[in-house]
Amino acid sequence: MIGRHWIPATLAAIVQAIPTTAASNDGARDWVKSAITDVCPQHITSGFDVQLALPGLWLIEEKAYPDSSNPQRLVMRFALPEGGELKLERLQAGEVLRQFRAAYSTLGRNGLTPTLQAIADGSCTIRSGQLIRQQGAEVILLDQLQDDLQTVRWTETLQAPWPEGRDPNGVRVALVDTGLAYDLDIFRERLARDAEGTPLGYDFWDLDPLPYDGDTGRSPFTPIRHGTVVASILVREAPQASLIPYRFPRPDMSRMGDLVNRAARDGARILAMPLGSNRAEDWTEFLEALDHHDILAVVSAGNDGRDIDLRPIYPAAFNHPNIITVTSSDGFGRLAQGSNWGARSIDIMLPAENLAVVDFRGASGVSSGSSYAVPRLAAMAARILDRESSLTTLQLKARLLAQAKPSPFEREGILAAGWIPDPLRD
Repeated sequence: MIGRHWIPATLAAIVQAIPTTAASNDGARDWVKSAITDVCPQHITSGFDVQLALPGLWLIEEKAYPDSSNPQRLVMRFALPEGGELKLERLQAGEVLRQFRAAYSTLGRNGLTPTLQAIADGSCTIRSGQLIRQQGAEVILLDQLQDDLQTVRWTETLQAPWPEGRDPNGVRVALVDTGLAYDLDIFRERLARDAEGTPLGYDFWDLDPLPYDGDTGRSPFTPIRHGTVVASILVREAPQASLIPYRFPRPDMSRMGDLVNRAARDGARILAMPLGSNRAEDWTEFLEALDHHDILAVVSAGNDGRDIDLRPIYPAAFNHPNIITVTSSDGFGRLAQGSNWGARSIDIMLPAENLAVVDFRGASGVSSGSSYAVPRLAAMAARILDRESSLTTLQLKARLLAQAKPSPFEREGILAAGWIPDPLRD
């Protein structure tokens, strides 16, 4: 579950716009500019009309959301003469255009690769863009561009090689999230490693060994960076733990079974899982794998402001002995605004509002929500295991539940166990 907000504290210091020129992508730039110039101002809303405005395109797909009679979002994909793809997206409120996007993907040996996106406002004026480029064998960068689609405002990392370091030899905690900016200094010496010194994480989304932070399900040009923020709390509150980052398999959630099995082979005793879905079938393989391992899954309740006993979120709502579910409170023991509850489904509530965090750039900020309750409870579990390594998963879960007590401010019937006022005291 994505936390409700993130407020940067040192953004200006981290993101210093030093004007440079992006690498040559003239063909991509010409196509996206033509789309915005020739399609956006005409308020074209059909793929056929786009093909008339931009000869040479071949319509692949056209979708309107919520429906074709009253679209708030219209997406059209076209094949290009040179073999690439052009994706156009209209975002509107009623009949008023709010934003228009044109994205170019290059056709290469490994299929389509997202390359360049331009974003225009409701008047069809380009305001910004993004360029994805590769540097060397393992480094992938995202350039944030100015309105000319050439001048670089700043650059972000999408993938990087593992940093060198040594295994910290602590309790191994697996973080299952959008990945991790593992090249940041705060994580370099916290990564669990094999005998050769290679970190143990894995990307179950792209099926490669580099789980760098980024949920690209919405768009490859605007990835959601959630895992690093969560991990910054975990490593602060469990300084002796060893971290194993796994990027969750959004394209195929059946891989969650493989993820659990790999975590067990990697020696993880705790899964920190600040994520979930409305579909119970997403988690079938996860539950089957969890049955066979001595691993405690700490999962978030979600931030939908609802009773998940009645409207479930999974895996939080599963009654499984190896799962403990946590939601967010304020410091006084009141359920945080927007956090989910459930007298049967949710075990623990603890303070997870306005927590100090570090994001994927290394910038400081604050975050709130049940996602950030997960690393606090997982860190507490890791500290207990550090002292008592012989505890089984069920014994560890019992120790955590024993820390909970009734909240002095919250009504009965919202939690199965209770409130932990200070998860740093165990």
